[in-house]
Amino acid sequence: MLNANQVAVSGTLIELDALRRTPAGVAVLKFRIQHDSSQVEAGGERKVSCEIAAVAFEREARLLAGAKLGSKVKINGFLAARSRRSKALVLHATEIEFGQGD
Repeated sequence: MLNANQVAVSGTLIELDALRRTPAGVAVLKFRIQHDSSQVEAGGERKVSCEIAAVAFEREARLLAGAKLGSKVKINGFLAARSRRSKALVLHATEIEFGQGD
């Protein structure tokens, strides 16, 4: 499993760009989620809080386009560099689940 690149994270939708299309006509939407949790590390509990930049294409982009800020989401996907020039990581959402009531 040396090529593993799978991410599952839950959080709150805090930023949602407008749905747009690439020059090839593919639906794309950039968004950010806020994640807060407690994790076990080195035998102790650690509070984790972070904002995660993400992008969704096609079906997931259209799903998110109708979402409201503050919605609870669970994202499955993979990490990739933002661009050829930027090594900053972006979560590419391949599956999105909304929390109950969202």
